[in-house]
Amino acid sequence: MKVLIAVTHLLGSGHLSRALTLGRAFAQEGHEVVVISGGFAVPQLDSSGVDLRHLPPLRSDGTNFTRLLTDAGEVADEPYLAARSKAMVEILQEVQPDALITELFPFGRRVLRNEFLALLKAARAIPKRPLICCSIRDILAPPSRPEKVRKTDEILLEFYDAVLVHSDPNATRLEVSWPVSEALAEKLIYTGYVAPPAAGAHPDGLGSGEILVSAGGGTVGEPIFRAAIEAARKITNRRWRLLVGGSDSTARITTLMHNAPPENVTIEPTRPDFRQMLHHAAASVSMCGYNTALDLLQAGTPAVLIPFDDGQEVEQTLRARSLADLPGFEVLPSVDLTDDRLARSIEDAMRAPLRSRQAAEFDGALKTVEIIEGRLEAYV
Repeated sequence: MKVLIAVTHLLGSGHLSRALTLGRAFAQEGHEVVVISGGFAVPQLDSSGVDLRHLPPLRSDGTNFTRLLTDAGEVADEPYLAARSKAMVEILQEVQPDALITELFPFGRRVLRNEFLALLKAARAIPKRPLICCSIRDILAPPSRPEKVRKTDEILLEFYDAVLVHSDPNATRLEVSWPVSEALAEKLIYTGYVAPPAAGAHPDGLGSGEILVSAGGGTVGEPIFRAAIEAARKITNRRWRLLVGGSDSTARITTLMHNAPPENVTIEPTRPDFRQMLHHAAASVSMCGYNTALDLLQAGTPAVLIPFDDGQEVEQTLRARSLADLPGFEVLPSVDLTDDRLARSIEDAMRAPLRSRQAAEFDGALKTVEIIEGRLEAYV
């Protein structure tokens, strides 16, 4: 089976990370997988077994997702966007996939509507039309207007065979964040959470007793890093490790170093062994994206969650609230973020009873493969 996954991450790297996790699951079952990535390269992500193709990249202008910037920092013009769309269609025509999966669209990435619709129309036109599915996380950005729901349903009805919801319906149903019409309900398939296998212990025990501070691959985590540096002056009996992501991580680390961090603080780029380090850490400080939440649940690490809520974003806040009742999770809204509050929240998280590691419950990637295989058998 040939599988084509199309994804564009505009701010952090979570969307691409989840798409690659799905791609590796297909590859491990012997399928041929191509992932089209429309965001900036994230070299630390694992693309083993996956043919990762890059479009001319885009990123959002901070939290303004309607203003798209090129790798030169310029606003993407029509020729630039047309080149992306042309490249996507050419890859589709080359691969001739049995299954096409669009990550998030049409529930999001509406600013890229033209290129996704061009891909979908081209898929419908190739000699053997592929099974077309949408892949979405547990919680979406709720629609601001009923018109967005109507247009989403129209695209789903015209092009899509299924909507894969990477959540456990007993924990979080799509209705929490998105109105589910009767037509949409007929296409929904819950896969369970999509996460890599639990990382387990680090072979060198790195991260042991440390407070790990991470904030994805974008620039929105700067307030978290600055507060952590000051909080480290209050919790001096722990080693603090700040992991800075993004293509500009070197420059951002230099800027953070201007704050003269104390000796118990290490600042470095994000690491591929981060999930193993979580296994040993005394505490984690992070936002609350989908992948981060699953990493923390698998590792059982005490954690302070600072949900990303700029630009009227509510997804991470909803997810953090759903975790707040579990032991060892403290939620600190960004509006309340200070070094004092952060230090107290970390201490509260570390004093809480340990929660059990729940790695066995996160097999949504493999279930997605099984669902697509079964659908294709019936489809043929």
